[in-house]
Amino acid sequence: MANTQPLEGVTLTKQRTGTNRYIRDFIANKYLYLMMVPVLVYYLIFHYAPMYGALIAFKEYSPMKGILGSDWVGFKHFHDFFSSFYFWRILKNTLVISLYSLIFEFPAPIILALLINEVRSKTFKRVAQTITYMPYFISLVVICGIITDFTNADGVINNIAMSFGYDGQAMLQKAELFRPIYILSEIWQRIGWESIIYIAALMSIDTEQYEAARMDGASRWKQMMYITLPGIMPTIAIMFILRMGNLLNVGFEKIILLYNPVSYETADVISSFVYRKGLLEFGWSYSSAVGLFNSIINLILLITANYISRKVNESSLW
Repeated sequence: MANTQPLEGVTLTKQRTGTNRYIRDFIANKYLYLMMVPVLVYYLIFHYAPMYGALIAFKEYSPMKGILGSDWVGFKHFHDFFSSFYFWRILKNTLVISLYSLIFEFPAPIILALLINEVRSKTFKRVAQTITYMPYFISLVVICGIITDFTNADGVINNIAMSFGYDGQAMLQKAELFRPIYILSEIWQRIGWESIIYIAALMSIDTEQYEAARMDGASRWKQMMYITLPGIMPTIAIMFILRMGNLLNVGFEKIILLYNPVSYETADVISSFVYRKGLLEFGWSYSSAVGLFNSIINLILLITANYISRKVNESSLW
């Protein structure tokens, strides 16, 4: 007992010191903390409060009875989904489109940022950045309309193809062409916007490293491989972790604007299936179960990617 009391006193002193430090930090940066309030309120209202509605995934939800009054059915909707014909099809489509996006779309803004960084003309840089940014600010409905018009049987792409002897065809009516069209249009739409964070990371690299490398006779290729890429690798790792956390969240807005029953075989993904079952067929509980399954898988992928990144290059979200 004689040794326990001093230890308890030290612990209490440390706790008070830590508490006082937080209070002093809050007073010194009170305006910064106040700026966080709208963001916290937004997430509480639109991201955390709706989690209460996930209960309907375990119920036979009826609007007349409400969430709490609806009958419990346990894992019935999960079982129905896992045993349905659509499970493997939409899971395969979601994984394939997500992996294609990860392989082809994720590196595209990194490559663009590296190319822009190597250009010496400031005017050309500004023009290139402006041109690549523009598609991101066009309405998604307009984007999908452009894609539909360009890929019609009498569209621009088919007219060019027919000039080389190929037959014209409505490309979105071909199930096997949906994924390439989706991925290529995603790259075109997002490459410029997503390159901004990598360009910002490139600007933070110490220029003295390049000067030292040039004095040692390093070519621009070696400078990029041994200075530029390692310099932005923490940013790449963080963006990769975030992408893994949304791997199965293929944007349903673009897909439902482009797909049709003919292309369901390769285009129907989890998010579009949830939209169709929940809002068009009024299967609220069933669609909630599917959406909850999707969220759980994304959480597992996020934690796994964060753990691997922390072990490999010591860059992680937490």
